[in-house]
Amino acid sequence: MRKVVTGISLMATVLLADMSPKEAFEYMKKTLTGVWTLSPASKQTGTTGAHNHPAVKRLLGTQKTGVEYIIIGRGSAIKEELLPNTVRWMVTMYHCDDFHECKELRATHYCAKQNQPSFIFNTKESSKNKLVFDCDEERSEVCDSDESHVHQIILELSNNNKHLKSSYIVYKDSERANKHSIYHFDKKE
Repeated sequence: MRKVVTGISLMATVLLADMSPKEAFEYMKKTLTGVWTLSPASKQTGTTGAHNHPAVKRLLGTQKTGVEYIIIGRGSAIKEELLPNTVRWMVTMYHCDDFHECKELRATHYCAKQNQPSFIFNTKESSKNKLVFDCDEERSEVCDSDESHVHQIILELSNNNKHLKSSYIVYKDSERANKHSIYHFDKKE
């Protein structure tokens, strides 16, 4: 019994271990690339209702693109196109600070709120099932302002990397807001 518990503890430690920026970037390229559709309304759980916006609601449970991840620049960046061809269309660019070294994984979110917060990969809170990006207050003034902005991006993979929960956590007046853009997606085959 003790060996089983030790084995489970060791496995949990490995799964929750810090993920390096380079590992995360390669993992994102491998698992996210492609087209994802918005899951049906019944699967939009743990959200604050962003999927009910009229521009988004018409995409729920259809084969239309909800988010697409495209590798660009000969593998040096990942472009995320969220809710394309809607009034909520946004782009996030993920890239390493230095492609070959990749000591920091960064992102810039081009928001429908008409601002562009910069993010840095959080190695402590991330795992292969949960990739966390925090607003970079050193590089982005909006991160430390009262302006409404996305302050954290969380990408959670499940169902053998076929389901994605994307959370864009909003801050306003330097505090976490009550409403966020949180969506569930299914990978299109």
